[in-house]
Amino acid sequence: MRQQYLDLRVHDRVALDEIELYSEILSAVAKAERPLTTAEIDSVLGVRPAASRRELTP
Repeated sequence: MRQQYLDLRVHDRVALDEIELYSEILSAVAKAERPLTTAEIDSVLGVRPAASRRELTP
């Protein structure tokens, strides 16, 4: 049986990005004295307000 080696230089970019976003939310929640509003969460994540988003059409 052939042994397979894991290449530690390979990164899952999507997973790393999700972890970074999650850590941003956790930091904001830790600093807040109350639950964050949806607008505050959007701001932490860098999401633009709905009025400035361009709607996608199929």
